[in-house]
Amino acid sequence: MKKTGKNIMNDIADMNFEDAMAELEVIVRQLEEGKAKLEDSIALYERGVALRKHCEGKLRDARMRVEKIALGENGAPLGTQPFDTRAAS
Repeated sequence: MKKTGKNIMNDIADMNFEDAMAELEVIVRQLEEGKAKLEDSIALYERGVALRKHCEGKLRDARMRVEKIALGENGAPLGTQPFDTRAAS
């Protein structure tokens, strides 16, 4: 069964950063080898773009969470504040 663009995005949305990055690396290698047929290369490229965006979003969310760490007067971390990723988008 061929995946539609919507199915591809749902699949990627459920991936953690490490898995998405590993798949992106595989796609890049496949495209660099140039052995795939044109239509397959286009599909790989589209999935790679979606994976890259997903990874960038995960990194952005992680950075925002780190920035939310509350520091005390002496510079020691006091705790964290939850970061609502829906508000950042």
